[in-house]
Amino acid sequence: MICNICNQKTTEIFSAKLLQKHIVKYYQCKTCSFIQTEKPYWLNEAYSEAIADLDVGYVYRNITFSKITSEIIKESFEPTGSFLDYGGGYGMFVRLMRDNGFKFFREDLYCPNIFSKHFDIEDIPNNQHFELITSFEVFEHLENPISEIKKMFNYAESILFSTDLQPKQNFTSAADWWYFLPETGQHISFYTKKSLEVIAEQLNCHFYTNNGSLHLLSKKKFKKNPLIIRKYDLIRKILKYRKANPPGLLQSDFEMLRNNLINPEYTANKINDLLP
Repeated sequence: MICNICNQKTTEIFSAKLLQKHIVKYYQCKTCSFIQTEKPYWLNEAYSEAIADLDVGYVYRNITFSKITSEIIKESFEPTGSFLDYGGGYGMFVRLMRDNGFKFFREDLYCPNIFSKHFDIEDIPNNQHFELITSFEVFEHLENPISEIKKMFNYAESILFSTDLQPKQNFTSAADWWYFLPETGQHISFYTKKSLEVIAEQLNCHFYTNNGSLHLLSKKKFKKNPLIIRKYDLIRKILKYRKANPPGLLQSDFEMLRNNLINPEYTANKINDLLP
C-alpha cells in the first residue's frame, strides 16, 4: 500500500481481527512511520453506533479537554470569537465550552447532537469562519487524513486536536498498543510526530505538539508553543489523563468491557464479583 500521509511505500507489519471477525492487515510507512489499516471496508458496521461501547472515557475526556482548551484559547486566541468542535459526538464538549463562556458550535455527520442542540453547524450561516477548530479523538478515525484536514481548514486557520502518538517500539501485533483497539474497528490511522510534521509541510502550516496526545496545526505562526502554558502545566494535565492510571474505575471498566467482547459472560460474572 501507499502511505495516506506522504505517498511513500508501506510495509505490512501484522494482521488483527477487527470486530471479532474481520482479519485486517496493518501497514507502516517506511518514510514517516504512519500506520494505517488496509482499505476499511468494515466502517459501516463499526459505526452502527457512533460512540463505541468501549469509550468509557467519553465524559472524563470532554471535561478534561474543556478545561485545557479554555486556557489555550485565553492565552493564544481571541476568546470572544466563534469556535467549532469538529467530529463533536454527542455535543458534550460544546455544551461545556459554552458553559465556560465560549461561543462553540458542533459538527458531526455521524452522531446525534444530544447536549448542544441548536448550536450545531447546521444552525448557523454556511460561510461562518471560526477562530479555532477543536477535534478531539477524531484523527485516528480518518481514512483520508489529508483531505479531511483540508476540509477543516476551510472553517478556521487553526486546528487543535488530540490523538496518541505511537510509542517508540516495533509493532508485531495489535496487542502491542491499546490504541489499536481492533475490538471497535474504528481506529484506522496512527500517527508519529514525523507524520504530523509531513502533514503540516504538505498543507503549508505550522505544527505544535506537547509530544504526547495534544497537537495544533495552524496557518498562524506563534512566538511560543501554544500548548505549553507553564502557569497551568498543560503537559502534566494531558499526560496524566493518558497514563495507564486514570481516576476512579475508568481503566477497570474499560478492561471489563473489552474482555466482554470476547466472552459475553465476562461482564456479568465480573459485576457479580463486585457486588456486596
